[in-house]
Amino acid sequence: MAIGSKRKTPPGILLLRRMRGRNWSPKTFRYAILLITFIAYACYHASRKPSSIVKSVLHSEPSTKPPQEHVNKYPWPLGNVFVKEETDVNHVLSHRKGWEPFNGKGGTSRLGEIDVAFLACYSLGMYVAGHLGDTLDLRLFLTWGMIGSGFFVGLFGMGYFWNIHAFWFFLVMQMAAGLFQATGWPSVVAVVGNWYGKRKRGLIMGIWNAHTSVGNICGSLIAAGVLEYGWGWSFIAPGFVMSLGGVLVYLFLAAYPEDVGFPDINSNSGKFIKRRRNIEEEEESIDADVEGAGEGSGLGSGSEPGYENKTSVGLLQACMIPGVIPFALCLFFSKLVAYTFLYWLPFYLSQTTIGGEYMSVKTAGNLSTLFDVGGIVGGILAGYISDKFKARATTAATFMYAAIPAMLVYHFYGGVSQTVNILLMMVAGLFVNGPYALITTAVSADLGTHKSLQGDSRALATVTAIIDGTGS
Repeated sequence: MAIGSKRKTPPGILLLRRMRGRNWSPKTFRYAILLITFIAYACYHASRKPSSIVKSVLHSEPSTKPPQEHVNKYPWPLGNVFVKEETDVNHVLSHRKGWEPFNGKGGTSRLGEIDVAFLACYSLGMYVAGHLGDTLDLRLFLTWGMIGSGFFVGLFGMGYFWNIHAFWFFLVMQMAAGLFQATGWPSVVAVVGNWYGKRKRGLIMGIWNAHTSVGNICGSLIAAGVLEYGWGWSFIAPGFVMSLGGVLVYLFLAAYPEDVGFPDINSNSGKFIKRRRNIEEEEESIDADVEGAGEGSGLGSGSEPGYENKTSVGLLQACMIPGVIPFALCLFFSKLVAYTFLYWLPFYLSQTTIGGEYMSVKTAGNLSTLFDVGGIVGGILAGYISDKFKARATTAATFMYAAIPAMLVYHFYGGVSQTVNILLMMVAGLFVNGPYALITTAVSADLGTHKSLQGDSRALATVTAIIDGTGS
């Protein structure tokens, strides 16, 4: 299916161009693309964290209650800067009533079931979303995905204020949120791949992929920070931020170079070519504007001016690209571990003695962010090494093998003290998230523009969806 004929320049960019009187340079657009997609996917991950933060509140089985005299009264790491009135939350938790249907016997199983439902819908939706991302306008596709995801995450939190205790309600909200969350990753990787070639792609995407960990950190801090006002706010606040991110994407994300008058970097037209833009003519007619851009860059007159006709590839064709299936299976095992930490690390920390003390829910939520700090370093390091030695597969395999002893050491010695726990958690995060970041970014972008694809077919979003969907 040809795409591009109905795409328009983002309204925010049109406004800025009118104010400046000229277009941005390709370099400026690239920086803007990295920043906007960074913020967008950080919002996606921030909206996934609340469920892990509130698990200890929803499920408060008396048998798992730590003795109150052994609870660390001071939130880590900066006291009231991160968390206000810690003792008030401990007082609330001391009653250990929980929230039906997640309290009592089988509560943890139900919490696990809504996580599985979310990930199942996310994984299955990824295959559809990837193909749609290569077919539809990525800017609009990503916008509606973010707004829809934020809406359903917020509805989950509204269950607190509406006093809902029906398991099916929370299950359906998580499933719907999972479907909308599937729009994110294929879209942002495809957008970045549209603007960046393969040179230093591993390092650039390794740094850019820090949005995953930054989103986890921000989501944890936001959810923990508003927990004292009711666990529902821990969902509503990230959901609202998610929706605002969707508005930002709609206004300013130029998903394709052609949308702002530059040729496709992956097409036969080669490098970006600077050209003048007549703003008034563009506002009157997008077609007239891009026709001049097409003439300036030597694009053929037989295609849609300025927007080269692109055809999306099918799932089967994308699976046949060399390397897609092996890396998808590799990511399956990497994400299995990464998502276990994502959804259960705060709960684990709050239910385990560290240095002879139990942590409060807020302290555990804050401390768990250091796993993602290690993940940021791991993603950048893996990207740099893979670029340096031109060995994506070897780098990913090395990190995955190193993660095995790192997790074993954390399991056996993480309870010695808080300092030891922090160090071992960051090391585990480095090796667990390193290959996860590398495969879902640079590897996916490489395979999505593989030389086996003939012509200018769009496969970035589809390949990314296959790899990440299998991993999820």
